[in-house]
Amino acid sequence: MNWICRLFAVALAAVASISLDLYAQSTAGTELNLGVEAYKQAKYEEAIKHFQKAVSLDPDLQNARLYLATAYMAQYIPGVDTPNNTALAEEAIEQYQHVLDSNATRGSKISSAKGIAYLYLNMKKFEDSKKYYQMASDLDRDDPEPYYSLGVIDWTQSYQPRMEARAKLGLKPGENLDPSNKDQRRLCDELKFKLTPVIEEGIDTLNKAIQLRPDYDDAMAYMNLMYREKADLECDDLAAREEDLNSADEWVDKTLATKKAKAEKFNRQAAPTAPNPQ
Repeated sequence: MNWICRLFAVALAAVASISLDLYAQSTAGTELNLGVEAYKQAKYEEAIKHFQKAVSLDPDLQNARLYLATAYMAQYIPGVDTPNNTALAEEAIEQYQHVLDSNATRGSKISSAKGIAYLYLNMKKFEDSKKYYQMASDLDRDDPEPYYSLGVIDWTQSYQPRMEARAKLGLKPGENLDPSNKDQRRLCDELKFKLTPVIEEGIDTLNKAIQLRPDYDDAMAYMNLMYREKADLECDDLAAREEDLNSADEWVDKTLATKKAKAEKFNRQAAPTAPNPQ
């Protein structure tokens, strides 16, 4: 996610805003600066040692904790479920939580909430992830990214159990649930009761993301997927199913049109300027 790169930039700007001469007077400040230099060179283990030293010397130095968390996260590999990898995520979460519990700046707290949410998302702890994305959203109502991430989680929490339940009945991907079949009708009713709130929440949060960023094509793509989730639960209402599928197709068209417009704008900006005739 792009915000991860911005997270480091926020922390770097926070450090740069304070006189380096002032920091140089303290050992904790010196360790922080050494850690920043190591991080910029992608020497993460070395950076972690410096940030740990800075935190041990000055537990209230929240920039050091933010950097330490970011350095741990830089080494974390999403989707790899091993003790060492999980430990990196947990170490990062612990430091981010310290920042959230402190009197750190609003920007640092937003970055920390997003960092924890991202890690929990990749650890498949979806409810924990949603909690911290919501926290990030509460801290900055104008940021579309937490809303988008919440929508992605809602889609995941709908799609996975729905597909698992369908597979148990031997249904193929794309095969509609048949309300005339007793088992399939019961499954449809169960899924509709369980997943409708999740789907509605996902559509709502993705809409908020698009309202804040009208060219948010990733959010548009997930709107398509959310409406297809909704359509699959319209087992006994073919008109409603058709309406949802039409909405999904419209979001596909919007996604493609937005991507095309972005590409054309990029090409125009990247095109060399013609020399003025002499």
